[in-house]
Amino acid sequence: MSGGGAAGPGRWAQLLVLLALGLLMALVVRGGLLEALPGAGTIASVGFLLLAGSLTASLLERVGLPHLTGYLLAGALAGPHLLQLVGHQAVADLEPVNALALSLIALAGGAELRLDGLKQGLRSLGWATLLQNLPVMLVAGGVFWLARPLIPFARDLPGGALLAAALLWGVVAITRSPSATLGIITQTRASGPLTTSTVNFVMSSDVVVVVVLAVALTLAQPLVTPTATVSLQAFRELGHELLGSISVGVTLGLLLIAYLRFSGKQLLLVLVAIGLVLTQVIDYLGLDWLLIFITAGFVVRNLSSHGDAFLHAIEGAGEVIYVVFFAITGAHLDLPLLATLWPVALLLAGARGLATWAAGAAAGRLAGDPPALRRWGFAGLISQAGLALGIAARVSGQFPAFGAGFAALAVTVVTMNEVAGPILFKLAIDRSGEGRAGDVEP
Repeated sequence: MSGGGAAGPGRWAQLLVLLALGLLMALVVRGGLLEALPGAGTIASVGFLLLAGSLTASLLERVGLPHLTGYLLAGALAGPHLLQLVGHQAVADLEPVNALALSLIALAGGAELRLDGLKQGLRSLGWATLLQNLPVMLVAGGVFWLARPLIPFARDLPGGALLAAALLWGVVAITRSPSATLGIITQTRASGPLTTSTVNFVMSSDVVVVVVLAVALTLAQPLVTPTATVSLQAFRELGHELLGSISVGVTLGLLLIAYLRFSGKQLLLVLVAIGLVLTQVIDYLGLDWLLIFITAGFVVRNLSSHGDAFLHAIEGAGEVIYVVFFAITGAHLDLPLLATLWPVALLLAGARGLATWAAGAAAGRLAGDPPALRRWGFAGLISQAGLALGIAARVSGQFPAFGAGFAALAVTVVTMNEVAGPILFKLAIDRSGEGRAGDVEP
């Protein structure tokens, strides 16, 4: 009882600080105090989201919710679609900061992939890769097809275009979120079969999705435009993107190993500089910078003895990385759109979740996984984020007949999965006994 009494004042104090912070930000924004100083709005937005996200996460932690939920909620409430404490321009200006945070998360994700762990879990990873992709893709696309009367942009599509949209929706459904996975693992300090299996699968699945997307785009174009023909150009572009990204990632990893061996000082600052510069250069070259950074982290972990020091340097940024990334992501969320499309979005998200659960159970049984992994292996695969939205944006640009509606629906479904996924994964870690959140407060 005494513990509960002590928690009460702390909770109310945090809530009052959060309200005062929001009021102060509102006065600054409404009063136009930032307009006279170029860049001041971006700096103020980052500072506000850091503080508001941390306070909200601390409040929600008391009811067992993960920190990521607090970061997302703070960003969504403060974003341009609700309280407008962080406006559209500020969100756009924060894109380089968001890319930097994601690059550090990707480096950490690659460094979490240990070659010996991949070899030991190869059977499990193989079955998961097989069953969590094609079957889930077919189920998601099939439900999309059957639900077409509920989908505004799909009701009047001709058969070929509807089939193309369903095919592409299946590709969106098999994307996962490395950032959400690592965020929960960082908070809980989890380790064990469930954690290792989830990291191995989520980090390697991006490559599978990139390949599947190229095939789907190649097949979808003739379905939408009957005069179009199947072209091998998409596969040439895919080869360029994959091989180029992996080559750059290996090179970056070797350069980081050399730096760690001969200096290693101020490593986090070096990684920040690399993240700020390379994300812009890589976009210009048309390569996948997420794959590049994952590959670089993997090379440092497995081709040198500096993996632990490398990972420790990134973790030194701790909560800041995840607050920035997920609070900015939350500010992107279009909640009014969610209110409009939520019935069909809930149906599609639910179908994807059930298919993921069934595929996880089947893969665990066939691979002979431990009971906890068979029961909870699906939980870390629900979250979605940037890759799904990137695919939706590409569909929007390439298929004007249904692209805008497709992208809007994808944003709504991803929002649901982005909120529900971290909660479910944290529950799985807690129930499987792999978490050690009490040891370290991220």
